[in-house]
Amino acid sequence: MTAPALPSDPAPPPSTAGVLREYLGPLKWQVLGLAALLLSGTGLNLLLPQLLRRFVDNAKLGAGADVGLLARLAVFYIALAIGVQLMTAGATYVGARVGWTATNRLRADLMAHLLSLDMREHKERTPGEMIERVDGDVTALSNFFSQFAVRVFGAALLLLGALFMFFREDWRVGAGVTAFTLVTLVAMNRVRKLGIEPTRLERESSARLFGFVEERLSGLEDIRSLGAGGHHLNSFLRTQREFFTRSITSWRRRSVVWQLSMALFALGYVGVLSVAVGLYAAGAITLGTAFLLYQYMSLVEEPIDQLTQQLQELQKAGASLGRISEMLALRSAIHGGQGELPEGTLALDFDDVSFSYAPEDSEVRGVLRGVSFHLPAGQTLGLLGRTGSGKTTLTRLVSRLYDATSGQVRLGGVNVQDVDLQGLRRRVAVVTQDVQLFQASVRDNLSFFDPQILDEEVEAALHEVGLGTWLARLPQGVHTPLPTGSLSAGEAQLLAFARVMLRDPAVIILDEPSSRLDPATEALLTAAMTRLLAGRTAIIIAHRLDTVARADRILVLGGGEVLEDGTRAALARDPRSHYAGLLRAGALEQLEEGQGVLA
Repeated sequence: MTAPALPSDPAPPPSTAGVLREYLGPLKWQVLGLAALLLSGTGLNLLLPQLLRRFVDNAKLGAGADVGLLARLAVFYIALAIGVQLMTAGATYVGARVGWTATNRLRADLMAHLLSLDMREHKERTPGEMIERVDGDVTALSNFFSQFAVRVFGAALLLLGALFMFFREDWRVGAGVTAFTLVTLVAMNRVRKLGIEPTRLERESSARLFGFVEERLSGLEDIRSLGAGGHHLNSFLRTQREFFTRSITSWRRRSVVWQLSMALFALGYVGVLSVAVGLYAAGAITLGTAFLLYQYMSLVEEPIDQLTQQLQELQKAGASLGRISEMLALRSAIHGGQGELPEGTLALDFDDVSFSYAPEDSEVRGVLRGVSFHLPAGQTLGLLGRTGSGKTTLTRLVSRLYDATSGQVRLGGVNVQDVDLQGLRRRVAVVTQDVQLFQASVRDNLSFFDPQILDEEVEAALHEVGLGTWLARLPQGVHTPLPTGSLSAGEAQLLAFARVMLRDPAVIILDEPSSRLDPATEALLTAAMTRLLAGRTAIIIAHRLDTVARADRILVLGGGEVLEDGTRAALARDPRSHYAGLLRAGALEQLEEGQGVLA
């Protein structure tokens, strides 16, 4: 007996530094190139006010000014200004490339991680919430990454350079401006923290909004047919109102940073201009130097302004990174083993298997309780029972969408928990009642976008399930786009059969394959099913007895327990069996329908 398959505790969320190191580390050469561009641009930017000072001081001489020198200074100033713009453009390009490359890797890893989680995690979150994690949160990070190095690192360099130049001109002015800068940065950093929690709540509201829209669009047919559109619209407005309210609150908290910056720099400019005017009036500095002090003050304001804007982006990125880290910290409770399944057709065994969707459930409340049966290799099992008896749950344990709470599920004599997950799912194919089709070509729908599968193989699979005539009508053959909703339920089921044909699995599970079909389509499906199941071990879940008329064995579930297990022929002959009772009830129903038609 195996230990209960409880969900594993989430791993500690990756640190911010850890995530940055993981995704920016491989781009170190591009980051170094970016640093070179920023250093060069900063140096040129700091040189421009020096040229301006010389120009102003020489121009002030009036008739005695050196016109040639003024012309050379003007040309040099323009050339350096163009150089600064080119350096800035280059740094912006490289920064965007670094940011998007890093976050595209993060997006791909996050998507792969979400796909690797077991079904328990997916049941707790809507698809819309998952989309918001992969797209919304990562996009917020990509905007931050693509500009962070350019604007924050570049702003820091420019700020330090400007302060150095202030000290170079007059240590007293440099000390005053440095003190002002430190006070401004400390104040903004404290105010910045006000926006982190509201931003996190804003992203959570966005995720709920995405989830709400996704669920309602999925159930649009039911909502319309039941006339519930008004109710759901009101619910949407409430969800939208919560998102709007939290967005406004978050924006207001984040805007405090730049509002404080504007107020502080108004005081800073007044202080620098007052000092410059006083020193000029006292004859301590030239007019050009007064202009220079003003220019360097603007070079202090510019990087702090950039830092202010990036602090708001940092708030968004911090909230997104926290949510992404939480998602990356989730761990699946289902782990693959190292074993392999035997070649060829596989027997299936359930040995005293119990299962509960909630780990805290006792076995008395479990979905399955003490289920045991043996299905010989190459035979077909018809799985019957009332709704809620545990039929679908039983089949999910075979492909390990869930693990048994206790007991063992074995394929070919090997415990499925000891087998590599990918290897197991290559050998076990499941055709659900609701077939998922993609807005892609027929080929991609069958191959699941696997480029290694040949067109000829796809065509052969379609002919095998009886869709050769349908294929001949397609204008582009297997490359014809397949819009969602363009197929009937029967055609969708046959396409799902063709998918299985391409995989050639050892075990096939069919969940209500003919529940929504008319008799003519069901006959076509039955013929395809016969070819599909030949030489394979199979489980067919059915409510209609005609679906399991060719099954070798019958298993009847009730309340999560095995009520009956045996060969179909033997159970049909036994008048006391549940299966025989179902056959009599079905025959009586058909007779009553026939009498109703005659009447």
